[in-house]
Amino acid sequence: MFVFFQDESAASVQTFRNGIEFSNLILAFSASIDSAAWILLLLVFELETSVLSDDTLKGPTMWGLLILKVVSYGFILYAAYGYIARFLFISDTSVFHIANVCSLVGTSFTHVVTLDEYVPITESVCQLMNNAPLFQINGTEIIATESALTDATRLGMVDIINSSDWLLIVAILEVDVYLQLHDKFTGKAYKISQIIKPFLYLILFANAVYWGFKGAFVDFSDAALWLLAFFFIELNIFQWHEETEEAHALEKKSQ
Repeated sequence: MFVFFQDESAASVQTFRNGIEFSNLILAFSASIDSAAWILLLLVFELETSVLSDDTLKGPTMWGLLILKVVSYGFILYAAYGYIARFLFISDTSVFHIANVCSLVGTSFTHVVTLDEYVPITESVCQLMNNAPLFQINGTEIIATESALTDATRLGMVDIINSSDWLLIVAILEVDVYLQLHDKFTGKAYKISQIIKPFLYLILFANAVYWGFKGAFVDFSDAALWLLAFFFIELNIFQWHEETEEAHALEKKSQ
């Protein structure tokens, strides 16, 4: 989360030269806000699926966890909107015409390196950019080559896909936990959950691989860590389900 905040702080200096208004906060710090909300949600899932007993997950404790979830989901949805807004921002471009890009060296103009990295134009960079089609992000002094812009927009789209995928996964997890608490997580409901979620996790894995190939190490390592974290949440749910099934089996034998 701290690394995301560092990267987004540096990018926001170029994106919002006149300062960041509250309405643009999510556009500037979507990944940082998203990470903080997910950390809180992960802790709640760990409490629900492993740490606390079924009897404890009632009354004030249940309502307390529900409030934490609502706060988390609020910021996660807010961050999802931020990913969409950021994608639209970097996609809003027009052709940039200039006789000599090197004339921009030392000015406030920057160029796109990747989705959240805009750096000043140097002598070595401008020589390369002179021979390439250029684009400008509308309303800014940020320019990009066609290849850099394509890579950045694709990364932005992957962020949207990744965020949407995670929302689907936690929606299913919420249903799993609810059914488990009400002793209904059996038969068809359990099978459907176990069929759908591996497919959704596979999409997340594909996103991580894409980030790895693109050299987005922070995004790759972040995705890998979250997959590992939710592997343990899934393991908690599996063990919880097995314990409940064993308890039912023993109850039937005793009757």
